[in-house]
Parts: sequence; C-alpha cells; structure tokens
Amino acid sequence: MTKENNPDLMTFGEHLEVLRRMLFRIIAVACILSIIFFCCKDTVWAMLIAPSEYDFTTYQLIEKTVSLLGIDFHFEKFHVDLIATDLSSQFMTHITTSVYLGLLGASPYILYELFRFVSPALYENEKKHSIAIATTIYILFIAGVLMSYFILFPVSFRFLGTYSVSETIRSTITLNSYIGTFTTLTFVMGIVFQLPVIMFVLAKMGFISSHILAKYRKHAIIAIMIVAAIITPPDLMTLILVTIPLYLLYEASIRIVKMVERN
Repeated sequence: MTKENNPDLMTFGEHLEVLRRMLFRIIAVACILSIIFFCCKDTVWAMLIAPSEYDFTTYQLIEKTVSLLGIDFHFEKFHVDLIATDLSSQFMTHITTSVYLGLLGASPYILYELFRFVSPALYENEKKHSIAIATTIYILFIAGVLMSYFILFPVSFRFLGTYSVSETIRSTITLNSYIGTFTTLTFVMGIVFQLPVIMFVLAKMGFISSHILAKYRKHAIIAIMIVAAIITPPDLMTLILVTIPLYLLYEASIRIVKMVERN
C-alpha cells in the first residue's frame, strides 16, 4: 500500500521528522529537570549523602522494629569523611549527578514518548500488552533503585567505609568514588530487577518453560549468588540482602511463565 492509496501513511522522511521532534521533547524535558535538580542543591545532596550517615532511615527503621520485640538494639555510630581531591570535582560531579537525576525523573515521560512513537504500528491487543510491559519494566526498575538506595548502598558503604586493616589508617572517601559507586549500584539493581520481564519475553518466544525453571531451581540459586557476589561489595550481609530479592524474583518469574503457558 502506497501513500497515494492511503494518505495516512507516512514517508521515511516524515518518520524521521517525527523521531527528531520526539527526541527534542525528551531532551528538553530531561534538561529542564536536570536544571531543577541542579538548582535544588541543598535538598538533592542531602538525600544523596543521607545513606552515608549512621542515623539513616533504614537503620532507624531496623532499630524501631527490633525494639517492638523487646530488644534494646542500636547500631554503632560511625563517620566517614567525604573529600574532593580535584579543583573542579565538586562542580563537575554536581552537573553529572543532576543530569542522571534529570534522566531518571524524565523516565516516565520518555516511556510515554517511545510508546506514542511505536503505537501506530501496533494492533489494539499489542498496544495493551505493550502498555502492561512498559509499566512493569518501569515499576521493577524503580523497585531496584529504591532497594539500592535504602538497603544495598547504605549497608555496603557502612561496611567498606568503616573497614580498616589497622587503627592507624583513617578512611576518607572521594566524592567521585562515592557518587560512582552509588550510581553504578543503583543502575545495576534497576536492570537486575527486570528478570521477570526477561523471563516473560523468553517464554513468549518459546525458549523456556516453567518446568525447566522449576527443575533447575537449585542451579538458579547458585547462579543468583554468583551474580549477587559480582555486583555487590565483598561482605556477607550485602550478599544476603541482594540474593533474597533476586531469588524471590526468580520464583515470581516461574509463576509468570506458568501464566503465559496457560494463555
């Protein structure tokens, strides 16, 4: 079918123009949010630095939960100095961090624009599935980000920042190292939490089945622990904190694959 037969059809050049406008809108929204995050320096950096404090929300919640059981428990106080070793490091880190946060804040709008771009080529039932998959991907990504912020990174920082081979050695962490580790763990956890979506796609393509996933459950546990050991600092507590949710995601993947098979 040509454009002469169907005026609604778009030429290749028109598709490129639509794509160009979409990318411009995405960049504009991300830039505006980045500027807002850059200007709200005190609030943003208070949130970014909070996981490095001994009285972080996660620690307070654990202490309150344990106290409800009648146990008087408090985490030991600690302090790790953050330093900047280069003249421009604080300013450049401020800019790059604002860009990262701008992209994260614009992610719902980015998903919306991408869906609006591809939706004309989809059937109605495909649109419904696409919306569900896109929403699930975003929710799982945010869940991974929140887990990294509230659990993985604070515990990792507490262990590595206070670890010492000798009392004469004092730890001082550079700002670049802190933000680099923070963003890496956050991004990795957001990606790792996409396991159910990946299993859903593989099941749709016929590459896996719930029987295979259940049969190799023990092997999966070992593989999950290896992955957790790779993406986390070398301490047992962090390894356990990452392994448990990943295994629960694996079990959820088995249920999802069963649903695909039934349908």
